[in-house]
Amino acid sequence: MKIGIIAGSTRQGRNSAGVAHWVAQGVAGREGVESVLLDLATFELPMFDAPMPPMMLNRKYESDAVKAWSQAVDDCDGFIFVLPEYNRSVPAVLKNAIDWLAPEWMDKTAACVGYGSANGIRAVEHCRSILTNFNMHVIRPQVALSIFTDISDGAVVPSERLQGDLKNMVDGLVAVIARRQA
Repeated sequence: MKIGIIAGSTRQGRNSAGVAHWVAQGVAGREGVESVLLDLATFELPMFDAPMPPMMLNRKYESDAVKAWSQAVDDCDGFIFVLPEYNRSVPAVLKNAIDWLAPEWMDKTAACVGYGSANGIRAVEHCRSILTNFNMHVIRPQVALSIFTDISDGAVVPSERLQGDLKNMVDGLVAVIARRQA
């Protein structure tokens, strides 16, 4: 089972890379589970401008960056979206990355780790709504981080509560992916 951990921000001084690293540590060591970091900063996706909706493109993309993104997403069985809350929603760069694809997302399972001044809750709820368009199953357990108390210098300050939330979320994600693959 391969889980893609999507670092959903490319902003200078971002926290998503440090949060994604912490999430990867929470996935590590599980038998039969591999994680891969899908950092949007490394894909350099153009703004969505395809002549047709992605579902009609049938994975035939013109941009090499989009082709690489497509392959990376297609290779995963499920995802953990690491997303900051920007203006009560998901970052534009993450929405753009989601919008570029369709068949690659279809029927897969996801979990969300949100962070922000209000713990990223509104971004997570918006992300859940977006992902339902692809018949994705977004599990209920999530992790909510405050940028004031749970993150310092770009890294998560782990507490017993946060470690428990992460374990619960990853356990749930792995269980649902396994059931859906059976």
